[in-house]
Amino acid sequence: MNDELIQKAKNVRKAWEFLRSQSAATKNEALLLIAKKLDENRHRIIEANQKDVEIAREKGVRESLIDRLVLTDKRIDGMIKACETVAKLDDPVGEVIRSWVREDGLRISQIRVPIGPIGIIYESRPNVTVETSILALKSGNTVLLRGGSDAINSNKAIVKAMKDALENSKLPSSSVEFVENTDRKLVEEMLKLNQYLSLIVPRGGYGLIKFVVENSNIPVLETGVGNCHIYVDESANLEKSIDVIINAKVQRPGTCNAVEKVLIHRNIAAKFLPVLYEKLQENKVEVRGCKKSVEIVKDIKIATEEDWETEYLDLILAIKIVDSTDEAIEHINRYSTGHSEAILTENYSNAIKFVESIDSAAVYVNASTRFTDGGQFGFGGEIGISTQRLHARGPVGLKELTTYKYVVLGEYHVRG
Repeated sequence: MNDELIQKAKNVRKAWEFLRSQSAATKNEALLLIAKKLDENRHRIIEANQKDVEIAREKGVRESLIDRLVLTDKRIDGMIKACETVAKLDDPVGEVIRSWVREDGLRISQIRVPIGPIGIIYESRPNVTVETSILALKSGNTVLLRGGSDAINSNKAIVKAMKDALENSKLPSSSVEFVENTDRKLVEEMLKLNQYLSLIVPRGGYGLIKFVVENSNIPVLETGVGNCHIYVDESANLEKSIDVIINAKVQRPGTCNAVEKVLIHRNIAAKFLPVLYEKLQENKVEVRGCKKSVEIVKDIKIATEEDWETEYLDLILAIKIVDSTDEAIEHINRYSTGHSEAILTENYSNAIKFVESIDSAAVYVNASTRFTDGGQFGFGGEIGISTQRLHARGPVGLKELTTYKYVVLGEYHVRG
């Protein structure tokens, strides 16, 4: 077992024993200091990030994934804003969820408390370093971060800024720890530290998430692979539907909430698909499709069975023509990863049927799947997008990083 890993796990456990009882004001002060330090160190962070980007390009990493890695002034501004937003949110710790009094006067209350030290295992996206840390701190938790080798320089620079801020706060600087050793063996070792960590959150591709789920001794909050769908109903406003699909596919194709599949009702396919295809081509999107779609637009590549279940994270989109809303729902529930799905429609009944029948964490009517995001939902950020059903689902914010305990007040009650 790696000595650095063990020591840092011990550090976050000890820090949590102090942090969990701190006031909202104390935690908010720390978050605002983190925002200040990120701003003061932005040039150093960007320089470190440029090293990671150069290495990625030398390795031939595709641009849609490099986009996840790149830090700009605008993205650092986003990190700073996230700190400020989370500081303004209500502190969930100590909230009385419910309370009641028995006939004999015994008062029972269900009260929200922090989960405990959280291990975050993630790839690329150095902004995750900030988002996960500030949400953990505000909800009374500490974090042990293990980022990927692709963002090591960026993450080290960001963590240094955060720990400098914590040194000047009333919280322990060890409330946030980062494992700098990029040896993949440490991931497996980290998953066995159940005596120090209360929760593991993997953020990355299918391979990472699968490995963590199968090998962890610690409870796992499974964040999602996003094979996201948009269904264009026969009643949809076609012009507006084009805009939604282009946004969902093109804005940031390397994110888990980007659309990967579009289903089109057969009654509008002949009119709609050629226009959609042209717009996708303008945006350099490779299009694959079913036999019916290829009959309408001959330049579309024929899709394979593997396409329907693949999260591309790239400028690739697969299209299927369906005979009905029921067929669209059946296809989505078969191939979806439970992340985000949308229907574009002017038909109220079809919208209601879609919402009630689709089993995903986020279901949209007439909106882009790109909104499945903690910041967009008003959470100030997210630990990840949960696609599981237990405890938390969708963007994981402050309340999802808490559990509860029962506090029972008596007058020297005894059970009869």
